[in-house]
Amino acid sequence: GDLVVAETRHGFVCANAGVDASNVAEGFLSLLPQDPDRSAEGIRRALEAATGAAVAVVVTDTFGRPWRRGLVNVAVGAAGLPSLVDLRGTKDALGRVLDATVVALADEVAAASGLVMGKADAVPAALVRGVRFEQPPLPAAALVRAPGEDLFALSPLEAAAPRQAQAFGPGEVPPEALEEAARVALPPAPPGDAAPGERTLVVGLRSPAARRRLLAALRSADPSGGLPPGEAWVLGQAPLLVLPFLGEDAARVARDERSEGPLPSAGGDRERALLAGGAAVQRLTVALRSHRLATRWVPLPGARDVLREAVGVGPGWTGLGVLAVGPEPPEVPDLDSQPTPLTAPVVWR
Repeated sequence: GDLVVAETRHGFVCANAGVDASNVAEGFLSLLPQDPDRSAEGIRRALEAATGAAVAVVVTDTFGRPWRRGLVNVAVGAAGLPSLVDLRGTKDALGRVLDATVVALADEVAAASGLVMGKADAVPAALVRGVRFEQPPLPAAALVRAPGEDLFALSPLEAAAPRQAQAFGPGEVPPEALEEAARVALPPAPPGDAAPGERTLVVGLRSPAARRRLLAALRSADPSGGLPPGEAWVLGQAPLLVLPFLGEDAARVARDERSEGPLPSAGGDRERALLAGGAAVQRLTVALRSHRLATRWVPLPGARDVLREAVGVGPGWTGLGVLAVGPEPPEVPDLDSQPTPLTAPVVWR
């Protein structure tokens, strides 16, 4: 509808990218500062030069909070005070050592200022006295959580969007990310299935030696069953290669977990199992993308023996392909680019 939840280039996640039409003249909009911390430092120096007073400055905006109703003032820029006060390693009132407490001091000051800076009161600034701190100044940019710590980085629509990685960023793939994604992606066992573990297997190759052995085996395979041209380089850059296999009894898995009846197919149970395996790979990709991990799926129907032998699984297993997984590459925003016109993918009649 009329709401867009956007991440600005500062890293703020807010409604309509912080663009505001209130308290400005008709036909105008107010935008966030391009560099709020620099703005705060400029104001701090100007006040000190004019008055001789050493003051800290917090630039605020009103934000909503996830899972809570209502707006509060938060710090978008700060100078002269620590935006974060790290209390880890200190003791609480009962003498227990604090392990995770980091106080957002700049946000506390910003929220307090909202008590006297009403939305329509035309009060541009508030003087907050009595704020105590001992740690050195830290800009408000430190309040923005790093992408690697973001548990809710992508919306479901973004995660589900098809996207084949062309490259990967630095770092490793957390083991728990693959384990969680595999639990989500693999279809549950049908009622009465005594050996669900034999239906689907996901093998993750983390060590560089194991990945090199697999890629070497695929390169030396018959051209009809080996890697397509250009894929070897991309797979070689990934810190994790995931190999999904269908088990010995996969041929009798003839229903999708979301379906009440058998999957429509002109083939037999084996074809239906392969379709279910492809759906599992798609779910695995979406689940990994929700962790802000980049993926590239390379189906290899002609290299099933190579895949099986490369990881040492039994002859009853059928390899589907290779899923390369790694951190997303850093993105450099192109501020001068024009948006690409959207062509409608859905036509209503």
